Amino acid sequence: MLIDRVGPMDLTVLAADRASVPMNTGAVILFDGSAPAALFGLLHDRVPRVPRLRQTLRPTPPACGRPVWVDDPSFSLDQHFDLIERPCDDVFVLATSLLCRPFDVRRPLWRATLVTGRDRDALIVVLHHVVADGLGGLAVLSALADEWPGAGPGRPFPLRPPTARELASDATRKRFHALRSLPGDLVRGVAGLRELGLGRVRPRMAERISLVRPTSRRRALAPVTIALDEVAAVAHRHGGTVNDVVLAAVTGGLLDVLRARGEHPGHLIVSVPVSGRPSADPDRLGNNTGVRPIAVPAIADDGSRLAAIVAATREQRRSLVRAASAGPLGGVFRMLHRVGLFRVFIEHQRLVHTFETNVRGPAEALHLGGCRIGELVPMVATAGNTGVTFAALSYAGALTVSVIADPVVVPEYDVLAAAVRRTFVTLARAEGYSPSPSRRGPA
Repeated sequence: MLIDRVGPMDLTVLAADRASVPMNTGAVILFDGSAPAALFGLLHDRVPRVPRLRQTLRPTPPACGRPVWVDDPSFSLDQHFDLIERPCDDVFVLATSLLCRPFDVRRPLWRATLVTGRDRDALIVVLHHVVADGLGGLAVLSALADEWPGAGPGRPFPLRPPTARELASDATRKRFHALRSLPGDLVRGVAGLRELGLGRVRPRMAERISLVRPTSRRRALAPVTIALDEVAAVAHRHGGTVNDVVLAAVTGGLLDVLRARGEHPGHLIVSVPVSGRPSADPDRLGNNTGVRPIAVPAIADDGSRLAAIVAATREQRRSLVRAASAGPLGGVFRMLHRVGLFRVFIEHQRLVHTFETNVRGPAEALHLGGCRIGELVPMVATAGNTGVTFAALSYAGALTVSVIADPVVVPEYDVLAAAVRRTFVTLARAEGYSPSPSRRGPA
């Protein structure tokens, strides 16, 4: 039988899930008007398209390998779907409160909340990061949308869980396979150290700034939305990528906030995830992601700072092995977890100042029950001592950058979001664009 185990990077996610906020991710789906009247029934019919949404994660007996995903025979959509029919003062406040709420590990690790009674209805979807990374989350949404092409009949449900004997046999085969692949893994490990910026030169430590300190159990969200073609034009003019422009914008916003606090670091170090796969499939989710730390010089001029970012990332993109850093980094994190030092490490680390993730979403708008999804606002909960994280997502011609901050560490997160948008505007105007107004939906 097929035994669906968590991968090495999934184990790293589980090891990190011991800090101030759970390792959750998700999105706020804003409809153009009202949500489908029969959304619950729609999800009831379409959730089976994504096997992981009806599975729980189970530990295995000794010597039986990594934890496995198994069907939950008691699965009921009622346990994962909520409806709020009263007007919500700020849908993003509700979304971040759901983002920071731990899941019941005895059930599938996701929830959806429909908020109605507003000018634009919203569907808040949150799932544990071990279920899917950013690409996987988009695969889930695409499988639930009207545009999903379908792929034949679904598999039977529930499938019986594997026995201890089957698990042990499968684990033994995987150990032999690991021995055969050891030479290639060593080569990949060396590439992973280079992806982390280690080996050739001594790694740059993150300077001490007030935005980096142990965080609370709360998060706040402020989205910034700008036309994708404007960002792409700026990137093309500078010989870089859309994500280079996003890095220039978020670091520009951070520098504005730090200057207002009387702080003037020489560099900001941003950890940027690197996906090890070009796309994800709703049948095979999980995580396959490495990281690249990028040291951005604290240059006040936005164009000059963008040029420095393009030069730094162009060299890193030449690597033929993507996400190789997942191996060495995951090994260190899991070791720290086993000896009980992981939380201490991430709450006092001096490797990065912030995290920025960027996922390319559908170029055309998606629909649920015939209702157009107008905007997608990404969310991610980052534990440790980074007071603010940035999540970017392109969708239907727009690029949304979510500023996700601990309101205790960064109470001026709205000011930070405005500074990020101001940097986008400055860069776009330098290319002759008159940037369109923000498309942020009403809160």
